[in-house]
Amino acid sequence: MSKPIENNVVKSLVDLYIANMEMLTDGVSLAVNNVRADAIESFLLNGIPNKKNEKYKYTDIQLVFEKEYEKYFASQNISVEQSDLFKCDVPNLNAHLAMLVNGFYFGEKLTVLDNGVVFGSFAAASTQYPELFEKYYNKVADNATEGLTALNTAFAQDGVFLYIPKGVVLDQTIQILNGFVSNEDILTQPRNLFIFEENSEAKVAICDHTLSTNSFLTNSVTEVFVERNASVEVVKMQNANNGSTLISNVYVHQDKQSRYTSHAVTLHGGLVRNNVTANLNGEECENKLSGLYLVDKDQQVDSRTVVNHNVPRCFSNQLFKGVLDDNGVAAFNGMVYVARDAQKTEAYQSNRTLQLTDDAKVYTKPQLEIYADDVKCSHGATVGQPDTDQVFYMRARGIGEREATLLQMFGFAHEVIQHIGIEPLRDRIDELVNKRLRGELSRCNVCEMHCM
Repeated sequence: MSKPIENNVVKSLVDLYIANMEMLTDGVSLAVNNVRADAIESFLLNGIPNKKNEKYKYTDIQLVFEKEYEKYFASQNISVEQSDLFKCDVPNLNAHLAMLVNGFYFGEKLTVLDNGVVFGSFAAASTQYPELFEKYYNKVADNATEGLTALNTAFAQDGVFLYIPKGVVLDQTIQILNGFVSNEDILTQPRNLFIFEENSEAKVAICDHTLSTNSFLTNSVTEVFVERNASVEVVKMQNANNGSTLISNVYVHQDKQSRYTSHAVTLHGGLVRNNVTANLNGEECENKLSGLYLVDKDQQVDSRTVVNHNVPRCFSNQLFKGVLDDNGVAAFNGMVYVARDAQKTEAYQSNRTLQLTDDAKVYTKPQLEIYADDVKCSHGATVGQPDTDQVFYMRARGIGEREATLLQMFGFAHEVIQHIGIEPLRDRIDELVNKRLRGELSRCNVCEMHCM
């Protein structure tokens, strides 16, 4: 699209910010409000990325923002009956539940467990725990060069806050349900802050779901702080209708000997853009990122990862896999940066895609930028079709051609799923992926997550 149109979109969002300043600043702490002015200036400078931006060359984010969306600056009234619809049905999952509806926290604002764990509303936490927000909020998010992150920082009102104190090992999973339901097309910008103090351990499951057929555009930012010797696993499942756009910006700070593992599973969504930036700032960190995306019709999934090895003796591994059908589009751009002093680094990166039709499009660009000389690093990408020799072998043993192809696809996807450490969720995702590949979950609102 032309530059003047882009400027009009940016201008309209800046005007919206100015007109609603009183509502934006109400109910949150100074730590949140004091950074808004710089953020909106940065957004005005950087704008909304278009395909001329190398990091967004395969995804037309600017075009999405030109659509008219309703913007809510306060939580909407959702009836108890509707709230009962927000179920992420995972049998035997032992979890504490946190829920967002259209970007605002739903239910009791803050929960404090006996072990000191706190989770709940980002807004409420900012006023009740101002010292934590002064220390952590907006300390790792890139407002300077990322226009969408700056936009979120300027408009941040609510989201999910999670605090795991020093030495606490949380047995129960924190399950975050991020639901979208409206009879209008809406834009939401949730802001999340996760803090895992020294020697803590926790698992987080995030489920994104649309509960109505309207278009939703969400531009979320999550800051994650993993302190010394803390261990964190995050599983994100995205299941949105085909008229929706999910933009997720995750920024991770890791201290010495910390472990951070993330899995992103995309079942449905019109346009999905997942950005992860991990900063390994303490020696002997471990960072593992994986993704699985199933793309068909005219859906598009774009994954970008940046892992910065800033200190010596850290390990990172990335595995992203996609299955593309129909006119689906998938893009992967992964960057591993190794600083000059980051000797003894180990970093591995792999992107593999099954392309089922000639009309599907795959763009892959794994990258290494290495300034140290004593390292072990590798990266690679493959794009292929189901193995005809394997299909022939299975058919010779009485398995039909379609079933033989499906078995290959299941095995291909399971390589990512098998690494999910939350067993009930792993089993459920495995089941849903199998159903999705068989075409039994052709629309998100008929899936067995019971969202509708």
